[in-house]
Amino acid sequence: MTEDAMYQPPPPPVDQPPAAVPEHFQADQPQPQAPDASALVARLRAQVEHAVLGQREVVSQVLAGLLAGGHVLLEGKPGLGKTQLVLGLARAFGGIFGRIQFTPDLMPSDVTGFRLFDMKSQTFQLRRGPVFCNLLLADEINRAPAKTQAALLEVMQERQVTIDGETLSLSPPFMTLATQNPVEHEGTYPLPEAQLDRFLMKILIDYPDKTSESEIVARAAAEAPGDNATKVLQVVATPEDVVRAQAATAAVQVVREVVDYAVAIVQATREAKTVWLGAGTRGAIALVRIGKAIALMYGRHYVIPDDIKAASLPVLRHRVQLAPEVAMGGQSMDEVLKIIVESVPAPRQ
Repeated sequence: MTEDAMYQPPPPPVDQPPAAVPEHFQADQPQPQAPDASALVARLRAQVEHAVLGQREVVSQVLAGLLAGGHVLLEGKPGLGKTQLVLGLARAFGGIFGRIQFTPDLMPSDVTGFRLFDMKSQTFQLRRGPVFCNLLLADEINRAPAKTQAALLEVMQERQVTIDGETLSLSPPFMTLATQNPVEHEGTYPLPEAQLDRFLMKILIDYPDKTSESEIVARAAAEAPGDNATKVLQVVATPEDVVRAQAATAAVQVVREVVDYAVAIVQATREAKTVWLGAGTRGAIALVRIGKAIALMYGRHYVIPDDIKAASLPVLRHRVQLAPEVAMGGQSMDEVLKIIVESVPAPRQ
């Protein structure tokens, strides 16, 4: 069982009705867009899972982040398909893919772009950086110094870039998926809390099961040099479809009791003796946003407490710091968070 086991399994096919829940959590006005958006997610998932085997739960979490319009930090050992995942998702909805390989000598202008003087025209010409895309893969983001990491702050928060005083907006949808290696720390620069908080979720990628790993090896062995599993994926949506699905996600309704439940979980992280630094208000906002995405993936137009609970690990694990004695004792972040979340009573009626 992975550490993300609290996260609910992928939603059922959209032609199956969702499980019955108390009417108290249902919104007054139904949202007809939800089933259409759920069908879109099902199509995207089918394509991405064809390229990334054995990571069904990770794919669901990334899709939830896309629906919520947030950014995702992917943490896992090398060779587990992080790049394939981003490439496959971009291919599935026909989005523009951008990639930045973060290195110690990377400059901020290498991320955002710059103006270059053209001798022929005697004018400054804009050279757009790789952030002008729909899906940005920030590979090994913790290998660049803080100054370069900070170049992503405005991009991730404002969806815009300022070059020589001129502000340029990015075309929606825009999502940053940053990767980092959890075992190799030599030559890395830890992400500051301000930048970590810009990520809606931190998703852990573990090894696939034996059956999936055997299929991955067999498929790779049959490929010719230069082949890539994402090349055979079909384009099943458009960027405009994703933007509409994000609007449908934002329209999913949340009753006050569920909002209070999300706030109570965040406040519990601040009060727990096992935690040195608890999550801020942005953590509660992220819980509700991902809760909306999970509800929509299940074909619902309302959020239930289980949606908030399901989002708790990927949303909070990078926003909380363990007390030194707890970390030294070997207790993991997810273990502590599970105990905290279970201690908060969920509204049931």
